[in-house]
Amino acid sequence: MDIYEKLAILADSAKYDVSCASSGAESDVRAGAIGCTHRSGICHTFTEDGRCVSLLKVLFTNFCVYDCAYCINRVSNDIPRAAFSPRQLAELTINFYKRNYIEGLFLSSGIFESEDKTMELLIRALEILRYEYRFNGYIHLKLIPGASQELIARACTLATRVSANLELPSEEGLRLLAPQKTREKVMLPLRQARDVTLPGRRGPIAMSTQLIIGATPESDLEILALASGLYQKALLKRVYYSAYIPTNADKHLPALDTKPPMLREHRLYQADWLLRFYGFDYRELFEKRTFLDEELDPKTVWALEHPEYFPVEVNRADREMLLRVPGIGIRGARKIIRARSFRALRFDDLKVLGIVLRRARHFITAGGRYYGTKADEPGAIKKALLPPKRFYQPSLFDAHISAATGEV
Repeated sequence: MDIYEKLAILADSAKYDVSCASSGAESDVRAGAIGCTHRSGICHTFTEDGRCVSLLKVLFTNFCVYDCAYCINRVSNDIPRAAFSPRQLAELTINFYKRNYIEGLFLSSGIFESEDKTMELLIRALEILRYEYRFNGYIHLKLIPGASQELIARACTLATRVSANLELPSEEGLRLLAPQKTREKVMLPLRQARDVTLPGRRGPIAMSTQLIIGATPESDLEILALASGLYQKALLKRVYYSAYIPTNADKHLPALDTKPPMLREHRLYQADWLLRFYGFDYRELFEKRTFLDEELDPKTVWALEHPEYFPVEVNRADREMLLRVPGIGIRGARKIIRARSFRALRFDDLKVLGIVLRRARHFITAGGRYYGTKADEPGAIKKALLPPKRFYQPSLFDAHISAATGEV
C-alpha cells in the first residue's frame, strides 16, 4: 500500500488517544465554505496560553502483540493493519510541516514484535527528523511501557513532551481488561523519564497520561485521588480523561450501544483544573459523594455545600477566597485585585471586568450589597444556577476547550 493508504489507517487508529483535543473528524464538503476536516491525521491541541495548534497525530503502526479488551488495535481484532518505516514517517512529517499543514507531531504506536523493538523504531524516526532534517518543532512521543531505561532516556532527548498511558484507574481494571499490563509496568516509563537529565533544560521533560473513564467501575473519587498523587509526585504535567467509546464486544466491557460518558469526562476536567490551579484538595470535592455532580460544576457544588464561607465581599477577600467563588476564574481574580486597588468596586464594575455574574452574584457582595438569590427556601440558589433543560452535552473537544481556558 502507498503512504497515503497507510496514513488513512494509522491516523484513524490514533483517534482514541485524547492527549490531543480532536482527530479523525469528518465533515461534508460545501461549496464556498472555508476549511475542511477529514481523516488525514491532522488534529488540534492547545498550548498553555490557550492557542490552538495543528499536529500530525498518527500511530507508527497499529500492529500490536497486546490483546487489551478496550483497544480497537488489539491483536485479536480483524482490522486493516499498516506500519510506516522510520524514514517514511519523518518525510511525511517534514513535508506536512513545510506545506504549513502542521506545527508538530504527536506519535504513538502499537507494540510491534517487542517493546524495545518498537521504541527503537520510534527513536530512529525522531533522529531522522531532528538530525537529518534539523526539525526543531514540537514532538509529543508516547513512551512504550516495558522498553529499556536506555531507550526511554534517548527518547526524552529527542521529544518535546512524552507520555505513557495508564489507561485504567486501578490495578484491578488492568487485570480484567489488559492482563498483559500491570500498574508498575505502565508507571515505570514516567518514573524513568522524570529522572532523565536533559542538557539545556531546567527540570524533567513535561509528561502526561490518559485515563479511560467508564470502561471499569472506579468512582470519580478514586480517579482524582490517583491524579492528585501523580501530580504531587511530579510525575505528570497533565492527566487527560477519555470517556470510554465502545469499539469491541467483550463480556467485561459496557455494551456496544452504551453512550460515552462525555458529561462525566467534562466534570473531571473541571475538577482536575481545581486541583492544579485553584488550591483545592481532591477530598474537598467528595465530602458527600464519590461521583461528581453532573448537574453543576464541582466548584459551584462545593460553594453550595459551604454556605458558611459566603457571600464574600469582593473589595476585601483575598485571592484564595476569590478563587473559591463560582464564576471567578484565575484571570478574573487578578483583575478584581488590580482594579480594587484604585477604588471600591461596584456590581457594574464586575460586569466590565468580565466576571461570570450569572454564577458569582449568588456568592459575593460588592460594596456591602448582595445581588443574588435570597436563600429563603432550601435549594433556591441551586435552582437558579441549574442549566436549562435542553442543556448542551459537552463533547470531547469542549472538554479540552474548558481545560484550556482555566475559567471555572
